[in-house]
Amino acid sequence: MEIKIGTPQILKILNVLSWIIFIGLCVEAGMYLFNGIYTMTINSYNARFLDLLDLYNFSPSFYIQEICFISIVATLKAIMFYLIVKMLHEKKLNIEQPFTAEMGRFISYLSYLAFGIGLFSFWAFKFNNWITSNGVKLPTLESLNLEGHSIWIFMAIVMFVVGQIFKRGIEIQSEIDLTI
Repeated sequence: MEIKIGTPQILKILNVLSWIIFIGLCVEAGMYLFNGIYTMTINSYNARFLDLLDLYNFSPSFYIQEICFISIVATLKAIMFYLIVKMLHEKKLNIEQPFTAEMGRFISYLSYLAFGIGLFSFWAFKFNNWITSNGVKLPTLESLNLEGHSIWIFMAIVMFVVGQIFKRGIEIQSEIDLTI
C-alpha cells in the first residue's frame, strides 16, 4: 500500500508549522520589547535577562541600541511569517496558476523583509564587535538571535531574483489570458 502525499497535504502541514513559528516569533519579539522597556523604566538589574548587564552598566544608551537591534530583527521575522500565514490561510496560492500579481507582491515583500533582517543583523554584528573591542563582555550573536546577516542578505537577493522571474511569468500569463 503506497501513501501519496500531495501538494494540498503539504500546504496544510506548512500552514500549521507557519502558525507555530509565527506565534513563537511574536512571543519572542514581545518578550524582547517588554524586557527592554522594563529594564529601562522599572528595574535595571533585569538587563541580566539576555546577559546584557555588563552592557547596561557600561552604557544604558548602548543597551537600548542593542535591544532595538534584537527587537527589530525579531519583529521583522514575525512580520515575514505573518505574510506566510496570511497567504496560506487565505489560500491565495493557486497551484494551477501560480503567476499572479498577489504572489509577485508576496515574494517581493519577503525579499524586502529578508534584506531588512540581514541589514539590522549586520549593524548589530558591527556594533557588537565595536562594543567588545571596548572591553565589554557580550553574549554571542547566536544567543541574541542576531546571527546570519550574510545568509539573510543572500536569501533576500535570491528571493528578489525569484520575484523578477515571477514578474515575467505574470506578464506571460496575462498575455496568454488576453489571447484566449
